Amino acid sequence: MRNVSEQGLALIRQFEGFSAKPYLCPAGKPTIGYGHLIKNGDFPGEISKIEAEKLLKQDVMVAESAIFQLVKVELTQNQLDALVSFIYNIGTKAFEKSTLLRKINEKKPEEAAGQFSRWVYGNGRKLPGLIARRAAESKLFSEISS
Repeated sequence: MRNVSEQGLALIRQFEGFSAKPYLCPAGKPTIGYGHLIKNGDFPGEISKIEAEKLLKQDVMVAESAIFQLVKVELTQNQLDALVSFIYNIGTKAFEKSTLLRKINEKKPEEAAGQFSRWVYGNGRKLPGLIARRAAESKLFSEISS
């Protein structure tokens, strides 16, 4: 299986945005760089874009690993890129229990694409940023690619 493409990384960067300083994401979790969750007080200060890219690639590897373990069907590059962005945002545990994953493994890609729009809530509120992100992920997932 292949890895996320530059298109997939660009999608993550676009929706996560870059922050050199720690901030609280909409879910209230300490975050830095391109949406990297801070654990155990890593990065109490600022980071550079170069450091943020390293964290992005480490975090993407976690999402890719989840796909390699959980998805039982062949994916197109676009489907892989969309799923990496999705898992990067929601986490592997949520993906593992999702109807989206079930629909993928049932070989129902159209139904799977429709599942992205259910993941638009943060702290019980519909978030415009998540609505836009899920629309972009669903669109990419549905586009024909190799």
